[in-house]
Amino acid sequence: MSGEHLLVNRHGSVLVLTLNRPERLNAFSPEMILGLTNTLKEAQTDPEVKVIVLAGAGRSFSAGGDVKTMGENSPVKIYEHIGRLNNLILTMKDTEKPIIAVVHGFAAGAGVNLALACDLIIAAEDSKFALSFSQVGLVSDGGGSYFLPRLIGPHLAKQFFFSAEPIPAARLHQLGVINQLVSAENLEEEALKFAKRLSYGPGMAYGMIKKLVDHSLTATLEEILEQERITQTMMIASEDHQEGVSAFKEKRKPVFTGK
Repeated sequence: MSGEHLLVNRHGSVLVLTLNRPERLNAFSPEMILGLTNTLKEAQTDPEVKVIVLAGAGRSFSAGGDVKTMGENSPVKIYEHIGRLNNLILTMKDTEKPIIAVVHGFAAGAGVNLALACDLIIAAEDSKFALSFSQVGLVSDGGGSYFLPRLIGPHLAKQFFFSAEPIPAARLHQLGVINQLVSAENLEEEALKFAKRLSYGPGMAYGMIKKLVDHSLTATLEEILEQERITQTMMIASEDHQEGVSAFKEKRKPVFTGK
C-alpha cells in the first residue's frame, strides 16, 4: 500500500511509514501529513500492527516545512497547514503503540519535531538535526516548543532554537534525545531488527506505559500514582500478564499477544 508522498509497508507486525518526497528532502505536503494521520488511525485499530517505524526516502529524513513555497502562502493557508500538522502530532501521541523515528541525513525544522513526537529515535551516526525556524524568521511548529524543553531543559532548547545551527546526532544522543546511534549503512537493518524485537513485547502494557509517561510531563505525582494504581488493576487481568508470570515460573520466554 502506498501514496505518492507516503510509502506504507509491512514487515510482519512492524508497520514502516516512509516519507516519500526525496526530490524535496521529504518536505511536508498536505497529502503526506493527512496520509500519516489516517494510516496511524488505522494502525491503532489493527491488532496485527505492534510497532510503527517512521523513516524518510532518499538522502534525508525530512526538511520539515517546504521553504520553496513558504513566501507564497497566506496566513489562512498556514493556519490550516499547521492545524493538519497538529492533528498528526496528537494522533501520534494517541496511538497506543510504540512509534520509532529512524533518522538519516538531515532533519530540519518541523522534521526534527516530527521525530521528537515519536516515542524513540534511532539515528545514523553522521546525521544532523537543525531547528532552523529562526533562520527564516519563524517560531517552532509541530510541538518542538513542548517536546524539546522537556527533554533537555529550557536554556539549551532556546540556544538550539535561537542559533538554528545543525546539531550532530552524537550530541543529541549524549543529551538523551536520541536513543540509539547506528552507522548509516546499517541503519535500516538495525532499526527494523530493534522494532521486531519490540513487537514481541506486551503490546497492551506498552500502550499504557506510553500514556502514563507522556501524561507525567504535565501531571502531578498524585495524579500519576492514581493512574498507575487504576491501570495496574486492569493489567493484572490481562492475558499478557498471566503469560508473563507463567513464562517466568517455567523459565521460558513469554509469548505475548497484546491482550
